[in-house]
Order: sequence, then structure tokens, then C-alpha cells
Amino acid sequence: MTASAQPTKSVFYLLALMVIAPLIAACSSSPRTMSFELPEASDQTGRMWPSPPEQPRYAYIGDLVGESNFQDEIKETKQTAQRIWEFIAGIIGNNYEPVVLERPQSVVADSQGNVFTTDVGRQAVVAFKYAQGEMEVWYNADRSSGFATPVGITLTNSGTLLVTDAERKEVFELDTNGSPLSQFGKGALERPTGIAQDPATGFIYVADTQADNIKVFNAGGELIDTIGASGDAPGLFNAPTHLSIRGQQLYVADTLNARIQIVGLDGTPQMTVGQRGINVGQFSRPKGVATDSEGNIYAMESYFDHLLVFSPKGEFLLPIGGTGVEAGHFFLPAGIWVDSTDKIYIADMMNGRIAIFQYLGSGNE
Repeated sequence: MTASAQPTKSVFYLLALMVIAPLIAACSSSPRTMSFELPEASDQTGRMWPSPPEQPRYAYIGDLVGESNFQDEIKETKQTAQRIWEFIAGIIGNNYEPVVLERPQSVVADSQGNVFTTDVGRQAVVAFKYAQGEMEVWYNADRSSGFATPVGITLTNSGTLLVTDAERKEVFELDTNGSPLSQFGKGALERPTGIAQDPATGFIYVADTQADNIKVFNAGGELIDTIGASGDAPGLFNAPTHLSIRGQQLYVADTLNARIQIVGLDGTPQMTVGQRGINVGQFSRPKGVATDSEGNIYAMESYFDHLLVFSPKGEFLLPIGGTGVEAGHFFLPAGIWVDSTDKIYIADMMNGRIAIFQYLGSGNE
């Protein structure tokens, strides 16, 4: 064959498109579903808390870990298309590697079953789209640059997402397709981490970990108030991280003070939950904090790898966890979110997954 008769790169690309196009079309036309994976080490008897013969209050649903959470037929079709492309393009020998979570920090879920998490390992926001049956990775914080250290995430009243970037010292707003919309907090924030919005006023509360306080912004991103200062007295903080709002109360993971503080939305101290210690039910490094429909308080004890459950009055009720990869165990867990159906989502950071539980209720009439 002469040089002029040898196939060119464009011919190979054309062949690739001819082969792959029908596969892509099949992906787009096939029904797609999102399922929860279970750790290999888990079994049915280890997925309920407390253990029998006590009445179960919590059930383990499974994990979100990455592309493998989506329908096998779709995954296999995409893998086939990828392999064909690599062969025709001459990139032979590279195995298909599904995209997975690396170090999820915080998590939020909407009413449609979509789950969004910050992933500091990927320097991105990862979206698990329930309706579309697909996973997306969003790297852009604004229209010209990416995230550096995305930590906190929450949904706004208007259905957008707010993401704190601790290193960039700003809050970034994205729509639910990952498109950047706006940003605020530059010059006002030193190291933003946790974030929550008051549904009633639209005010946005941001934990400024380095400044030992909570910054309050209006819905337009203007700083309107600062709650707290450095210290260990009620209403003061030492490296606050994660936040949650329920009614007129702000729940703060006062991390280096080893406690959960509950304050009014104006900052008035109301109650302290937990105390420093090394026993189960005590805190060393509390991170994520949330509440369920009955007012139970959930706190992630990151250092000792536990989810700790407290009553609305702050009484310790139940631990779930311990260090490990099996169901109900964690490795440096961080954020937590409870949705309107009392489904509990936990950013199990070093296990690279979102662990999901269901609160079954107290059983009281």
C-alpha cells in the first residue's frame, strides 16, 4: 500500500463515530435507573439499628459511590463504546474505569431524589441524577475557573445550589445542571465551610471556620450579620464547621469545642448537645449535623467514625458506626443531610461514598 492509500486519522474517527453513534443512541433511549450499592462485607443482619430484639429505628439502604450506581445495561453499553473508540484511535490496553467519588465532604438531596455532594478529592461537585439515571461531575465554580476546596453544599429556596469553597473564600451558586450563576462572600469570609439557608427569610448562614463565627448574608449575597466569636462559652465558637436549620433554630457543629450548639437565628444561645470525651456518645471532632421530622438530632463524630443520635432535648439515644467499610461503619465521615422522608445521607469521606439510611420512626403512637 502506498503512503497515499494509507487511512488517515479522519477516516479512523469517522469509523469510530459510525460504530459508536448507535450505541450512544441506545443509551439515550433506554430507561435509566439509579440504585444503591451495598458494601461487600455487609449482610442483612447488620443493617438495622438497634439490633434485635430491640425495635429497629434505622435501616441501612446502601451507598452512592459513582457510575456503578446506574443500570448495568447502560454502563456496559458505555463501556463498549469506550473500548471501541480506544481501539480505533489506537489507545489499546487502557481499561475502562468508572468515575467514582474520592473524598466527599457534604451532601444534599432534593425532593426528586437527586443527590449532590462536594468532592474535595476531585475539586468538584458530583451530581447523582435520579430521574435521568446518570452521574455528572461539575468542576467549574464560576465561568472562568474551577473549585479549589469545595466543602459545604445546600439547596436554596429557588432550587439552586450553594457551594462553599474554603480555599477560594467564597460561596458559589450553581443551577441543578452545574452551570455557574453567581458568587459572594469575597473579602468577608476567611475559610467558609458549612452552609444553610433559612426557608422563611432566605438568609444564608455560612460557618467561617477560621474566624470562629457564622456569617449571615441576605438572598442577594450581602453580608448583614455576624454571629458569635472565639471562645467556649454559650454562643461562642472554636472552628465551627457544618450547619443545619430547623424552624427558628440554627444547629452548629462547634468542632474544636467538641459539641453541637443550638442557637436562635439571631445567635441567641439555646442549648448545647454532647460533651468532649473518648466514650461512645461523646465528641472529639463533630462535623455534620442535621435533624429529622421528629426533631431528633444527628451528629457525625468524625474522629471516632460514628453517627450519634440525640433526642430533641439533647439526650443521647443511639450510636451507629465504628471504623470500617461494612454497612453502618465509616472512615472519617463529614457532612450529613436528612430529607423530607427521613432518609439520611452521610458523606463517608475516606470510604469514598454517600452512605444512606432510613429513619423508621420512634414507634410511639
